[in-house]
Amino acid sequence: MAQHETTKAPAIEGRWDLSYTRNGRERPSWLEVNHSGIRTWVGHFVGDGGSARPISQVFVEGNKFHFSIPPQWESETNDMKVEGSVDGDKISGTITLPDGKPYPFTGERAPSLRREKQPTWGTPIRLFNGKDLTGWTALGKENQWVVENGVLKSPKSGANIRTDKTFTDFKLHVEFRYPKGSNSGVYLRGRYEVQIEDSKGVDPWIGGLGAVYGFLKPSDMAAKAAGEWQSYDITLIEEE
Repeated sequence: MAQHETTKAPAIEGRWDLSYTRNGRERPSWLEVNHSGIRTWVGHFVGDGGSARPISQVFVEGNKFHFSIPPQWESETNDMKVEGSVDGDKISGTITLPDGKPYPFTGERAPSLRREKQPTWGTPIRLFNGKDLTGWTALGKENQWVVENGVLKSPKSGANIRTDKTFTDFKLHVEFRYPKGSNSGVYLRGRYEVQIEDSKGVDPWIGGLGAVYGFLKPSDMAAKAAGEWQSYDITLIEEE
């Protein structure tokens, strides 16, 4: 039986719900920090883009911390930098995006969502009425979403769209199709993205159709050809 030296966990270890304001809109974010071995701290960061980005090392000194993440979808070549401090179950600091602009953030320790019993499902509701955008809000300067022949469509890349209602545990059925080369997704609570991508014929990967982007890759690649209708049936029950 092996024995290893133990190190006291720093205040930053754990899961955190963060938010910052950019261009007049509150942006949800999420941070998780774990130990790797006896004296190294690593983690994952989810910004407002929905991608779980690995943190190779979190540098900790007392209640202060900082880390950087290479650019992903950003056009700039600079790292995103995060620095802050922990005060009990509160957290605050600054996120500096690859464009060099700093944004103050605040947050709190993510609550335990362990369920004592299985959820009781209510009566299904329709999120889209097939006629207009009632019940939906576009998250961007220009709303390119339209309704045509009972279908909610995005003719070009642009603003994301979200439901006005919020939910705890839920089951979601969504039907979709996309043109060749498309990349989109279904966000869940602003934290997880179930990826929609033109992935027919490729091996399962963490950024392909059916993946929980950046977290889990699908067991099998079930993607149909571009232009065909496909569907997701998603059950989200938050547990530790």
